[in-house]
Amino acid sequence: MSDSEEESPERQLKLVLLGDGTSGKTSLATRFAQEAFGKQYKQTVGLDFFLKRITLPGNVNVTLQLWDIGGQTIGGKMLDKYIYGAQGILLVYDITNYQSFENLEDWYNVVKKVNEESETQPLVALVGNKIDLEHMRTVKADKHQRFCQENGFSSHFVSAKTGDSVFLCFQRIAAEILGIKLNKAEMEQSQRVVKADIVNYSQEPVTRTVNPPRSSMCAIQ
Repeated sequence: MSDSEEESPERQLKLVLLGDGTSGKTSLATRFAQEAFGKQYKQTVGLDFFLKRITLPGNVNVTLQLWDIGGQTIGGKMLDKYIYGAQGILLVYDITNYQSFENLEDWYNVVKKVNEESETQPLVALVGNKIDLEHMRTVKADKHQRFCQENGFSSHFVSAKTGDSVFLCFQRIAAEILGIKLNKAEMEQSQRVVKADIVNYSQEPVTRTVNPPRSSMCAIQ
């Protein structure tokens, strides 16, 4: 067998993030692609674009193209073109903002319209963001799960602010699209890597020390 045959092929996946403004789409993409979190909200006008390369089980290298769609573009002429050809759709809402959850029905209707004549349908993931604000939750988890079950969505809860489950979310979506199964150990490893990066908003000195497992980061770059 030649070297070229032994190498795992590079895969590319187009993932589109949809949802209302302030739901945290840009923060989610930035946290995943750049391991950073912006303290101030900036509205995305039109489209932001992110790239991130990860390695899935079986030494499968995948480049994820993240299309971060501005929340005000739901009636825009370009929205259909942004969504077209996506292998994955992330419907993102803020768990403390019930309206952002309700409005996902409109976003999903656009997705269905774009893909109604397509032979292959994108994987759709329902992503509840800002779980660090659990005490302010207005969208109950069972309502989230019911929406997933009714439409065949994959279910995810994340915090772009703390990084909680962000890498795991994208890893699970990519693996599901490609038909790759993740075992429990791999999913737990993904959670540990991302949770280590915590943003502190206090002006006071930080007394808590977090020691991220830096060596494990090499495997996902």
